[in-house]
Amino acid sequence: MTLADFLRSDFPAPVTPESEVTGPDRFYNRELSWLGFNWRVLEEAENMRVPLLERLRFLSISATNLDEFYTVRVAGLRELVREGHQTPSVDGLTPAEQLALIDLDARKLLARQQAVLEGLRAEMEDENISILSRKDLTKADRTFLKDVFLNKVFPVLSPLAIDPAHPFPFLPNEGFALALELERDSDKRPLRALLPVPHQIDRFVALPTEDGHRFLPLEEVLLENLNSLFPGYSFKGSCAFRVLRDSDLEVEDEAEDLVREFEVALKRRRRGEVVRMKISAGAPATLKALIMRELHVTEAEVVEVDGVIGIGDLSELVLDDRPDLLWRPFSPRVPERVTDFDGDMFAAIRQKDMLLHHPYETFDMVVRFLTQAARDPDVVAIKQTLYRTSRKSPIVEALCEAAEDGKSVTALVELKARFDEAANIRQSRRLERAGAHVVYGFLDLKTHAKISTVVRREGDQLVTYTHYGTGNYHPITAKIYTDLSLFTCDAALGRDATKVFNYLSGYVQPENLENLAISPTTLKPRLIEMIRAEAENARNGKPAAIWAKMNSLIEEDVIDALYEASQAGVKISLVVRGICGLRPGIAGLSENIRVKSIVGRFLEHSRIVCFANGAGLPHKKARVFISSADWMGRNLNRRVETLVEITNGTVKAQIVSQIMAANLADIAQSWVMKPDGHFVRAEMTEGEFAFNCHRFFMENPSLSGRGSAGASDVPKLTHTED
Repeated sequence: MTLADFLRSDFPAPVTPESEVTGPDRFYNRELSWLGFNWRVLEEAENMRVPLLERLRFLSISATNLDEFYTVRVAGLRELVREGHQTPSVDGLTPAEQLALIDLDARKLLARQQAVLEGLRAEMEDENISILSRKDLTKADRTFLKDVFLNKVFPVLSPLAIDPAHPFPFLPNEGFALALELERDSDKRPLRALLPVPHQIDRFVALPTEDGHRFLPLEEVLLENLNSLFPGYSFKGSCAFRVLRDSDLEVEDEAEDLVREFEVALKRRRRGEVVRMKISAGAPATLKALIMRELHVTEAEVVEVDGVIGIGDLSELVLDDRPDLLWRPFSPRVPERVTDFDGDMFAAIRQKDMLLHHPYETFDMVVRFLTQAARDPDVVAIKQTLYRTSRKSPIVEALCEAAEDGKSVTALVELKARFDEAANIRQSRRLERAGAHVVYGFLDLKTHAKISTVVRREGDQLVTYTHYGTGNYHPITAKIYTDLSLFTCDAALGRDATKVFNYLSGYVQPENLENLAISPTTLKPRLIEMIRAEAENARNGKPAAIWAKMNSLIEEDVIDALYEASQAGVKISLVVRGICGLRPGIAGLSENIRVKSIVGRFLEHSRIVCFANGAGLPHKKARVFISSADWMGRNLNRRVETLVEITNGTVKAQIVSQIMAANLADIAQSWVMKPDGHFVRAEMTEGEFAFNCHRFFMENPSLSGRGSAGASDVPKLTHTED
């Protein structure tokens, strides 16, 4: 039995370290762990069980992930080094040491991306999908491209000479350009020029073909038509390059108008210092030197690319009209319970608590909850947190409609949602125009909690309906992120939510929360308290176990509490998708802890923790929680987050025996973490059944969303095969 099946396999034999693992050695570096996650994403681009164009998508994702990592994390480390900081991180590495290790691993990752792309291109050729270069063009292609260039490209181009009268132009973050060496035909006078590749136009231009698909990169189209841009000049040499800039935001502590301050900070982001530059391998030496000098980059910050620069743009080639090369279509389910009540969300919730598992159950139910509230004459008030939303958010539409209808609407808009700040500013302006009360929470704390409350007049009472989520109110990402949505009209959970909103809008510290713990005040202490309670149960000979699922685990106090619990005999099984600073399976430290990561068709995003509570796992007496928070310092100490205890028996069974059990049993999409911090893919024997939790969830409805389901009606952990 594979060790990746945490549900049925025993804990592996612990590794005895060469020396005592104490101090910084008990942690694994955060940045290297993140790079390890991105290696796993890239490995999916090589997974032959994944359809071809979906593998191309994984390659694209690995590239965009790495870009963001550099513009935020690496940019921050560079700033620390420049300011002379030598304080090590919890794992003992200084900022300079981390940068050196990151650079080494990232260059290997970039080289591997190019190798994977070459393999995918060959497979795509077999499927009549070609990425061409200029040498592949026919005379008919050139005639077609001339028309495309003149009518669709030329109007948005801005060729820029580089000389004393024309200083080197500014390129924004992710700016992509061609640098050119030209010579005037009349007098042989040299000219250097920059040609920014416009991001408003698709990176790949489709060429006509009778069969299949043929694409030419936009930069090749530009080089093919230089004579139209620089008539009277001969081409001598060129290179392509792309810049990544520091994109972390800084906001003044005493900003009087938070929205205006963020608008100014967004403009500064575009002009951040260059942290990484990719340039064509074999670029003319004079052009490379000029670009490096003008952009103030060192050789260590330059990566020469022998292949495609800007691999993230390959997502354009994930073609909808080749369904044979994509995942089989999947339509999220509408919960039976909601259908039983003719779509009435309030009636379905009144019957009993309901937990939906997105994207397997449609996120439209969250939208319906708010849309129905906006149009219900008995609804008097709606309160909503907004961390990430879509550009044309149906949730914002519903809130605006409710406000315009005279209902009391309060929206907590988090302006510090990284890379979504601009969208959130637009939404906040719109909500204000509709008459909603818009608040921005705390300047020094991000509001990451996902809460919505609807107060409805029923008879002579006011009933509060509450939604607690583990993910964002974003209908687009909800199609690929796995998250949980708890709908309840439990009075205690409604009171808790109202106290949190009062905290956000009026800084009123919530007291006597009944089923809820929140960051930055009570969530971390509650977690550590329950971990220690499990340790005490183990010492007293009672069943003691912890199952937890999250995106990242690096908070050192929580890790140390888990180590102590392991040493007391608590069996701890963790599903950590991304960063993990805990080192499992080390004798005397973590022999009772194992960690796996699941990367597949859907992005694991829900946060869950289950405690045996002296009874075991799975068991109806276990204590079960869902959360908006990862176990990171920022989530537990510098954000407003929620940890919600689940009390409904059916919902508890759904989380423990269906969701967590399936994640623990997964083999097909699992990597197991080694004591040295590296992850190894689960071994699968050709032809043998390998359980895939994503496939299982696609084929089995959520327990609490089924009309007649009970806590004992948990489906068996199996699924169909292709």
